[in-house]
Amino acid sequence: MLLPNIVVTVQLDVPEDAGHGEDDEWFAAAVRHGLAGTLPADARGEIGLLLTDDETVRQLNREYRGVDRTTDVLSFSFEHWGHWEGDEEAPTDEPPPLGEIVVSVPQAARQAESQGVPLRQELALLIVHGALHLLGHDHYEDGELETMQALERSALSGIFPDATGQAGQ
Repeated sequence: MLLPNIVVTVQLDVPEDAGHGEDDEWFAAAVRHGLAGTLPADARGEIGLLLTDDETVRQLNREYRGVDRTTDVLSFSFEHWGHWEGDEEAPTDEPPPLGEIVVSVPQAARQAESQGVPLRQELALLIVHGALHLLGHDHYEDGELETMQALERSALSGIFPDATGQAGQ
């Protein structure tokens, strides 16, 4: 398994007939592929992935970014873990939290339709994109877009290694 020490918790907050057709393991593999181009193979961490509706994403976007509209993906990095205040030593067996990725499945479906690609392909791209943001990658400064797109292409080739669209694990 790619990045076996990265724990991914998937929460699906969309109707089962939303059309994504994937299970938790596929979504977790997409996150790991998004991280693999940047993290060492023995990296440890924990990421939450929420696949939800437009309204939830709009509320989060408004609250945390000041933008009152839906978007396709939001990433919330846990760059600072905080400090331990317990009486005993901090536990070392828990992976450090890396962050949360939130994807609007309806927005992903609209984008997939407008681009003529399968929903699973658009979801994979958004998940990978969100994972890269968790690691500090961005696309606003010169050169960043090309770097981020190269990492996305590499990750997507791991998820879709052949023309049949079979997900790589």
